[in-house]
Amino acid sequence: MTSETLLDAPPSNNLRNAVTANDFRQAMSRLSAAVTIVTTDGPLGPHGMTASAVCSVTDTPATVLVCVNRSTRSHDVLREHGTLAINILGHEHQDIAMLFASSRKTMEERFASGSWHRAHNHAPVLADAITTLVCSINNMHEIGTHSVLYCTVENIMNSNQIGAGLAWFDRNFHVLPPYQNAE
Repeated sequence: MTSETLLDAPPSNNLRNAVTANDFRQAMSRLSAAVTIVTTDGPLGPHGMTASAVCSVTDTPATVLVCVNRSTRSHDVLREHGTLAINILGHEHQDIAMLFASSRKTMEERFASGSWHRAHNHAPVLADAITTLVCSINNMHEIGTHSVLYCTVENIMNSNQIGAGLAWFDRNFHVLPPYQNAE
C-alpha cells in the first residue's frame, strides 16, 4: 500500500476519538522490549525494580531514558540518589526479573537473589547481566503517572558470554536467540 492510498482510505470503524488507558496498555503490550533491572544505592539504601521502558536517546553524549511510575517505591529513591545502573537481563533471569517486579518483596529479599557487586556510583550491578549501563540522572520530566529519567551513561560493563536475551511481549517473557555472526 502506498502512502497515497493510505491517506485516501476511508476512516476505519475501529478508530475512536479518545484512547482509553486500557486500550493504550493493550497496544503497548504488543511492543516488545528488553527486560532490565534498574538499581540504585545511596543514603536511602539499595533499591531496584524491573523495567522494560528503557531506550537509547543519543550516542553523543551516550544517553538513555528510563520511564518510572511515580507511585513505585524506587521512584523517589532514584530521584534522591541521582545515579543508577541498568542491568540488561538474559533468558536465565526470568525469576529475578519477577522478584524485582513484585511490590510484595522487600529490597532485602530482592537483592538476596543473584550475585551483586557495586559500580563506581555504588549502584548494584548484577554480576551475570548481559550488559550493565552505569549512569547518572541528568534530567527528569513528569508526564501522567510516570517520570522520564534522562541518564548519562558513564560506564558500560559487557558480559564475556553472550547468551539468549530476555524480552517482554504480550505480558509475558520471551527468549531471544543468541546473536549469530553471519561470517
